[in-house]
Amino acid sequence: MTENEMTVRDFITAWSRLDVEELVAFFTPDGVYHNMPMRPVAGHENLRGFIAGFLKGWTSTDWEVLNLIGRADIVMAERVDRTMLGERPVDLPCCGVFQLEDGKIKIWRDYFDLGTYRAALGA
Repeated sequence: MTENEMTVRDFITAWSRLDVEELVAFFTPDGVYHNMPMRPVAGHENLRGFIAGFLKGWTSTDWEVLNLIGRADIVMAERVDRTMLGERPVDLPCCGVFQLEDGKIKIWRDYFDLGTYRAALGA
């Protein structure tokens, strides 16, 4: 496994600790998170606010990695994000594409079906 693949795997594991500061630290200072149904978020300050809002109401999460492949500075991770939102389970198949720079996440694009997420919430 390459260093970039290990970084992404560590980042995925870190989500289970629900620690905003730890998650933000994986990004370059100008890092971008593009959660595809939404607008991209860039920079530590904006990432901090976005991730904190995203985690609001989560009581636990465990992301199962189905496939993880890397080539140079690109790592792709197919996964199922298993999250408890309060007492409600939400299992969301996702695919994340990560571009790394000097061991940090420069760009993270996450693809998933918003309808699957909404259905799990009963929306």
